[in-house]
Amino acid sequence: MNVLTDAVRAGRTSELTGLLDGMTDAERRSVFPELKELRKELRADRWGVQARRAYPPLQMAGAACQSSAAAVANWLAAADMRWWQAPPAVLIDVLADRETDWLADVVHRLAQRPPSARVPYELMAGLVRLSACQVPTTQAYVEGWMRHIGSIWQRGDTVLTRLRKDPHLPQLVAALFETDDIGGALQWPAEEGPNSWTGALAQLTAEGALERGAMVHACVSRLLRDGTGADHRGFLRLLKALDLTREEERERTAEWLALAADAPSVVASHAQSVLGGLALDGELSARQLAEMSGGVLFRTEKKLVRAQLVLLGKVMARDAATADELLPAAAQAFGHEDSDVQERALKLVERHIKKAGPETRSELAETARQLIPALRTRAAASLGMAPADMEPVVHEEVLPPVPEPVRLGPAPESVAELAEEVGALLASRGDVASFERTLDGLVRHAHDDRDALVEALGPVVARLWWATADAEHIRENTYFNNYPHLQLVLAALLGKVRTQTLHAAVQHGTTGQTCVHSALDRAFQARISEVAFRIRTDPLPFLLSTPSWSTGLLEPDELVDRLASYRRLGARPSDADFAQALLRVRRGNRTAATSAAGRAAALGTTEGTRLAHWLTSGGPQLPADRRRTAHARILVEFGELGELQDDFPREFRPLGQPVSVYRDRWHCYHWDDSIRPHWLALLPERRELVAARMLRDLSTVAVDDIRGPAAVLPLLAESGGEAGDAVHLCVAYGLGARHEEDRLAAVDALLVLAARGQLDAALLGTDLGKLVREGAVKPLRLADSLRTAATTGANATIWGMLCHTLPLLLGDLATGGPDGHAAKSRGLGELLAVAAECAERSGARGELPHLAAAASRSGSSRLVTQARRLQGALVEEAAA
Repeated sequence: MNVLTDAVRAGRTSELTGLLDGMTDAERRSVFPELKELRKELRADRWGVQARRAYPPLQMAGAACQSSAAAVANWLAAADMRWWQAPPAVLIDVLADRETDWLADVVHRLAQRPPSARVPYELMAGLVRLSACQVPTTQAYVEGWMRHIGSIWQRGDTVLTRLRKDPHLPQLVAALFETDDIGGALQWPAEEGPNSWTGALAQLTAEGALERGAMVHACVSRLLRDGTGADHRGFLRLLKALDLTREEERERTAEWLALAADAPSVVASHAQSVLGGLALDGELSARQLAEMSGGVLFRTEKKLVRAQLVLLGKVMARDAATADELLPAAAQAFGHEDSDVQERALKLVERHIKKAGPETRSELAETARQLIPALRTRAAASLGMAPADMEPVVHEEVLPPVPEPVRLGPAPESVAELAEEVGALLASRGDVASFERTLDGLVRHAHDDRDALVEALGPVVARLWWATADAEHIRENTYFNNYPHLQLVLAALLGKVRTQTLHAAVQHGTTGQTCVHSALDRAFQARISEVAFRIRTDPLPFLLSTPSWSTGLLEPDELVDRLASYRRLGARPSDADFAQALLRVRRGNRTAATSAAGRAAALGTTEGTRLAHWLTSGGPQLPADRRRTAHARILVEFGELGELQDDFPREFRPLGQPVSVYRDRWHCYHWDDSIRPHWLALLPERRELVAARMLRDLSTVAVDDIRGPAAVLPLLAESGGEAGDAVHLCVAYGLGARHEEDRLAAVDALLVLAARGQLDAALLGTDLGKLVREGAVKPLRLADSLRTAATTGANATIWGMLCHTLPLLLGDLATGGPDGHAAKSRGLGELLAVAAECAERSGARGELPHLAAAASRSGSSRLVTQARRLQGALVEEAAA
C-alpha cells in the first residue's frame, strides 16, 4: 500500500506535507487513482469516524496530486468533502509551488461555485494573494468576504479598521451592490458606528477611500431593483448613513419619484420624505408633485397615502397658484378602496376648492363619482353639482362562469407516448386526469405487450432509487404507500417488487393506520396494490374505474360498456377496481342511472347485477352529521353509512365508518398535499365525506399558519354532491388562512360555489362569525379575503355572508361577549369596511342587529367610522 495513502487513511495531516514535498509531479499523478478509490470507500459512510479522520488529508492530497486547475477546483469544492475539510492554510501551503496563472484559474473557478458549496473564503483569499490576480466578485466570494470582515470577535478590532486594511476595498464594495440578497448583512449590528457595515462604509466614503458619487449612485440604483425586504432595508440604511446633501437629493428627483411610486413601503416612505422636503422648499415643481401623487395615492399603505395628502395641503396652503395642478392629483384618492382615505381627500379638496378655476372644478366633480354614496352626496353640495349627477350605477352581480369538468381523453396509444407521460407525471405528480389516463395506459400496454412497455419505461425510471435496488430490500408498505403516483405499478412492471410482497399488500391492505385520512388512503392504495399484483399475475385488459371526467365522475353507460367488453374477453375484474368504479359512477342523474341499470342487468354477470342494484338503489347518501368544537376548531363528525359497508371489499368499508373529532387523528403521515385531489376523485358525488376527513388539515391554514393545504379548495368546490357543513367550514378556514395563496384559493372556491348555486351564504357567514369568536380566524385576514372576492363583482354575495357574520361579533362588542371576545374586535373595523362597500355597491337595505350600538360609540376609530358608514348605507334615503 502506498505510504501517502496510508497517511491519508490514518488522518496524519502533518506527515502528509512532508511526503508531498518529496514527490515529483509524476509520482503524485501515479498515486491519485488510489486516492479516488479511497474517496469511493468514504462516500459509503461519510459521517463515520473513518470519514471524519480521512477526509481532510484526502482533500489536501487530492489537490496536490492533480495537474488540471479545473480538476483541483472540482476536488476542493466537492460535496462529499464539504463537511470535513482541510484547514485553508494547509491547502494554500500545498498549492503554493504552482504557477500564478494556474492558481488564478483555480481561485476563479472556486469563486464561481454557489455559496452553498461552502468553499472557505480564507482559501480563496489566500490563493488571490499567492497569484496576485484580480479579486473575484462572485456571490460566494463577496458573501465570504463580508463574513470574514464581520467576524471582529476573532481579532478584537472593528469593521472599519479591517476594511481600511483591505487592498481590494473599492472592487469588493462595488461588488456588494451587484450581489443578490446581500443587504440583510449590512444591517448587522443594529447600532451605527465603526463596528457596523453602514457606519464603516459611510466613514470610508467621507475619508475619500470610497468615491462618494459612485456610492450614492449605487445605493439609489440598488433600491430601484427588485429584492427582498431585508435587502432594501440594508441599502436604505447605508443611503441614510451617507447623509445626502440637498444638492445630491435634487439631482436624483426622477429616481425618488420612481421609488415613491413602486418601491417597497420602507423605501417609498424615505423617497416621499425627500420629495416632500424638496416640495416645501420650492425645489419640486407642481407638475412633479402631481406626478408623484399619481403614484403614491394608489398605493395600499394608508400611511403613505395620508402623508401625501398632507403634503399636497401644505404646498397649496403656501402657494394658491398650484391648486389647479394639485387638486386633481389629490382627487385621485377618491377612487381609493379605503373610505377614510376618500374622506381625507374630499376634505382637502373642499378646503382649497375656492382657489381652483372652473375647468378644475368640473374635473373634480366628475372624479367625485368614484366616492362612496355618503361622500358623493356631500361632494355634490360642496362642489356645486346637482344630486342627480351623482347617482351611482345600478349594481350587477358578477360571478365567474360555472367551471365545466374536462372529459378524459383515451389512454396513450403507443408505449413511447405512454413513457413520456409517465416521465411527466413522475416529475410533477400531475392531476387526477393525467394520473388516471396514465394508469389505464400502463394496464392496457402491460396486457398487450409487456416487454415493449418495460423497454420504453427503462430510461424514464432509471433515476428512481428502486430502479437499481435489490428487490429483496424493497417493501411495498414502507415506501410506496406514501407515494400515490404510479411508482408501485412501475416497480411491479420492472420486477423490482416481489410477487409475494404485492400479494401480501392485496391480502392485508394498510391496516393499523389510524389517522383521519386512513379510510380514503386505504381505498386509494387498495386499487393501486391490486393493479400492481394483477400486472404480475393476471393482467387486466383495461381499468373499469377510469373516470369519464376530471372530477372523477364515471358515466354509467361507459361502465356498462366496459363490463360488456370484460365479458366478451373473458377477463376477471379486479375487486378494488370494480369497487372504485361503483363509487365513481354517476347516480345523481336518475334517468341515466335507471337506463344503464337495465343494460347492466342484461349482461348476466355478477358485476352487471351488482351495478344494476347500485344504480337503482337511489342517489348518493350521506350519513347523519353533527358539529363539535375542539381546540378552537369547529369540526364535523359523521355517523355510519351502511351502503358503503355492504358488498364492498374490506379496504373500502372504512369510507362508511364514523368520522370522529377526537379519534383517528394520530400518527398521520399524509404530509403530501398532492394526494388530496385523488381523494376527491375517490368519491366524486360525496365531497362532504372527503371534506370532513380533510377538515382538520384545512383548519391548520388559519389556526396554525400552515401553508398549502387550502390549494385543494377550488377542486372541492368543483366536485359533486351536497355542499354541507364540512365543505362550508373548509372554505371558512381557507378565508382566514395566514398565507395569501391559501386565501386566494379559498376565494376561488367561494366564488365557484356561488356560481354553481351551492353557496349557503347564511351558513358560511355564521360559521365565520363563530370561528372569529373562537379565535380560529383572524378578522384582518378574513377582511382581506372578502375584499378580494368583492372586487370581482360579487358584492351581493359577500354582503349576504357578512350580514350573518357581523351580528355575532357586534353583539359581543356591545355586551362584552363571552370571555375574551371583546378583545377580538381588532380587525372588526376592516370587516365593517368591506361590508359597507358591498352594501353600498349592491344597494342592500335593512337593519343589522347591534350595528346601531357600534355606530353610536364615541370617537373616530376605524370600527366606529365604518359602523356609521354601514348604517348609513343600509338606511334608504328619501331622495333615493
